[in-house]
Amino acid sequence: MSILILTSALVGVSNRAFASDELAKPLDLPLASCNRISHYAIYLSGIHTGTMSRTETWQGKTAVVSSESKASILGIGTQYQQRAELSWSDSTHEWLTDNFHQKVTGFRSRDMRASFKEAGLESRVDIDGEIDTYSSKTIPIRDVDTLAIQIREYLLQGRKQFALIRQASDAIEPYQLYVQELQSENIAPWGELSLIPVEQTGAEDVTYYFAPALDYQLVKARYHGFILHGLIELDSYTSTCE
Repeated sequence: MSILILTSALVGVSNRAFASDELAKPLDLPLASCNRISHYAIYLSGIHTGTMSRTETWQGKTAVVSSESKASILGIGTQYQQRAELSWSDSTHEWLTDNFHQKVTGFRSRDMRASFKEAGLESRVDIDGEIDTYSSKTIPIRDVDTLAIQIREYLLQGRKQFALIRQASDAIEPYQLYVQELQSENIAPWGELSLIPVEQTGAEDVTYYFAPALDYQLVKARYHGFILHGLIELDSYTSTCE
């Protein structure tokens, strides 16, 4: 279900190569081991339904992202856990998912493992022992946590639109993302913050909001469903990354 995309976070222009050597490395690469920890509240059609935590553990050009959420969806308790490993590609100059393990209990329960090769263009997905493979011609396939990190990278580069592909449980989902004009909003406990909205269209319509004052972290994501509307909003954020 689409709300699971929001709880794990929490995209045309070519993703393959840059014209300048200055863009051949991440624009905000942690120089040593450090952590970024975020906690979110989850809302479904305006009703508080759960919480989500997300920890990024960085070591140079690699990271492990651990996400966990507990929510009530359509009256059914659901718990979501994911651990994703990602790394910077010096050849294609972008963040790529190496592998991830996702477990969902309750609504649409599953145990999903995915691994990637050929610079993210090919994936192998194991769901409860059933194996499928997927491929993309030009745009790497990523998990949802690496998508958020790559969107942040594009914002730091000043990109205004781009394409991304997410590995879903039974398909790959292409997205187009468009950066909107800066806006201000009161976000507790930080008060007035400038936010960069990024509108996603395609398999899922989502608007992400990133805050430059908070390391360009995701402070809000809104899912625009036909009937149900999902929202996650940042409650707390700490970082040891310089």
